[in-house]
Amino acid sequence: MSNISHIIEERPHLMGNFMVGRLLPFRTKRMVGPFTFIDHLGPVKLSEYENFDVESHPHIGLSTLTYLFEGSIMHRDSLGTAVEIQPRAVNWMTAGNGIVHSERTPEHLRQSDKSLHGLQIWVALPKDLEQMSPSFYHAEADQLPTWEEDCVQYKLIAGKALGHESPVPVYSPLFLIEIIANDSTVINLSDRLYGESAMYILEGEVESEGHIFEPRRILVAQSGSLCEFTMQAGTTVYIFGGEPFPEERFMYWNFVASDKALIEEAKIRWQAQEFPKIEGEHGFVPLPSIGR
Repeated sequence: MSNISHIIEERPHLMGNFMVGRLLPFRTKRMVGPFTFIDHLGPVKLSEYENFDVESHPHIGLSTLTYLFEGSIMHRDSLGTAVEIQPRAVNWMTAGNGIVHSERTPEHLRQSDKSLHGLQIWVALPKDLEQMSPSFYHAEADQLPTWEEDCVQYKLIAGKALGHESPVPVYSPLFLIEIIANDSTVINLSDRLYGESAMYILEGEVESEGHIFEPRRILVAQSGSLCEFTMQAGTTVYIFGGEPFPEERFMYWNFVASDKALIEEAKIRWQAQEFPKIEGEHGFVPLPSIGR
């Protein structure tokens, strides 16, 4: 990858009662294509008295994508959805003009030792769809396109790329690709992607032009093309990006919008508890005094 514009390392961030590695947004690179937020959860071992609990909280102007490697999370939202997210499945929740959800350790795991590891991602909506009605989609692991090229395993988690299309209903041209190399392999994606692109190194090592890049960092391509790089044996990376929006996106806490007025309105609505409620949930995360 000869044209790296940014190398973004994980920064520790407290989410509820859980420490995560924040990747996006970054002070000098707020978005990659429509991707506006990426957190790396874990890996962490939780004892029988420790649980992952993020109480009811709102979103506007985006779709959330949860993709786990280990463990499970119980997702509930104000649409009435109640789904246990299992490893390698995709939870895709589109907030539109407003949705509320909670994320917790499932009841059947709360009294036992457990692990948790995965990615939580936000994808901003196009301006003309920011105020769409909220929706939810869940894709099981076996529904995602998987294939092999030169002994390298590929999975298209979301969007369109490399001649494949994920069933996840995205709203702008984008891609999120998992690539796993069991042996040292040269990967060449020149002219095979579009828009902006970046790589998140989950584990292993990536080599480009004599430089070794280690895990838990994002490499953002300067010209949008990831070009050629070597994945060492036992490496897993995630290639993501797509067409950027013509308008700037603003973010405050869990709210993303092309117009700051929409964010101010959402802040007032949440403080007044005028967002839709999750049936059976009573606690909620208060509006912070400072956004992300």
